[in-house]
Amino acid sequence: MKKLFVVLAALGFAAAVAGAQNLNDAKEAYNTGVQAMEGNNKVEALTQFRSALEIATKCTEEDAAEFVGTCQTAITGALLSIAKEQINEAAYDDALATLQDAKTTAADFGQDEVIAEATSLISNVYMRKGSTLLSNKDFVGAANTFKDLVGMNPEDGKANLLLGQALMQTGDMDGAIEALTKANDLGEANAAKLLGTAYLKEGQALLKAGKNLEAVAALEKSNTYAESANAYKLIANAYTKAGKNANAINAYKKYLEVNPNAKDAADIMFTIAATAQKAGDKATAKEYYKKLAGTKYAAQAEVQLKTL
Repeated sequence: MKKLFVVLAALGFAAAVAGAQNLNDAKEAYNTGVQAMEGNNKVEALTQFRSALEIATKCTEEDAAEFVGTCQTAITGALLSIAKEQINEAAYDDALATLQDAKTTAADFGQDEVIAEATSLISNVYMRKGSTLLSNKDFVGAANTFKDLVGMNPEDGKANLLLGQALMQTGDMDGAIEALTKANDLGEANAAKLLGTAYLKEGQALLKAGKNLEAVAALEKSNTYAESANAYKLIANAYTKAGKNANAINAYKKYLEVNPNAKDAADIMFTIAATAQKAGDKATAKEYYKKLAGTKYAAQAEVQLKTL
């Protein structure tokens, strides 16, 4: 029995020595990681910190648990540092993968602050990536990137604005209008102007397709966001094609009101006069024929005035 106690004591001593050796190994790996970080070799540092954590979790010393926490902090810190370096190098896809790793790892470690920082950086990466693609005229890629960002942050006004801008360039007017309307509701200053442009483009497409009254509705919507002479001119064109001459005349008048120095002002005034004359509106016809004095239509206008 005495011999057995001696054997057990020896085994216990050996185990204690082995445990201590393991913790020392963990600390050695950790210190190597710190040196790698100082030498800007962050990937190697991350490897060493993870190795240190793996060893430390198997240790039974009293200070092992505290050291595990130190390793966990070092691991997520290294991941964030690597991600920031990738962002600065515009390696956006790599940065997103690293940040997702940081979030998952931080969740395992119960590090809420790291999760919050990684989440914020992920949004920043999507914004940078999408803006770069937009600048490079990769509108499809930009739209897909901003869709991902809006999916994560639906109330991000700028993301919705840029999504709308990208979609407008791809020809997806419905998608663009939806995103820009959201951006406008969220107070983005440039959203109204872009909405005006989006509805203008939609109106042009409807007019080209022969959907005249639908085109008018889209163009009038355009003017509610950003009034433009071009929209009024297109509205007049649509009404003319729809046989609504009185409406066309009013739209042409608004065109001249918004853009009194238009290069085609004389053409528009002659169109108003001729359309009014055809519709039996002699007062308007006379008014606009008189305005054509001194223009290329002066002689024709004089003849029509005598006729009237």
